[in-house]
Amino acid sequence: QVQLVESGGGLVQTGGSLRLACAPSARTFREYGMGWFRQGPGKEREFVAAISWSGDNTNYADSVKGRFTISRDNAKNTVYLQMNSLKPENTAVYSCATSQRGFSAAPVRGEEYDYWSQGTQVTVSS
Repeated sequence: QVQLVESGGGLVQTGGSLRLACAPSARTFREYGMGWFRQGPGKEREFVAAISWSGDNTNYADSVKGRFTISRDNAKNTVYLQMNSLKPENTAVYSCATSQRGFSAAPVRGEEYDYWSQGTQVTVSS
């Protein structure tokens, strides 16, 4: 069983920035691809960004390209989501998840992830 602990959510004004962090409990963190998803009020869960086990492959939702950056620090056993130029429509509960689909895989579908965090609230005020 892998537990995921998030930090970094909160309230920010339009145009501001936040950085989310997610730390899996597994000692084999480097063997997992990692993804970020979000669920806004009254909306279904949607993909945000993913990074492969190797760190060489990343995927982003079109709506966040150029504004959000996913990265990982295997030495600190942590994956990050840097969110810049935030908009009110980015308000959501953000969750991280782990995937074991191959060394270079950065899956975009939630079905390819095995363990999920509880989520952290990000609120962007207008």
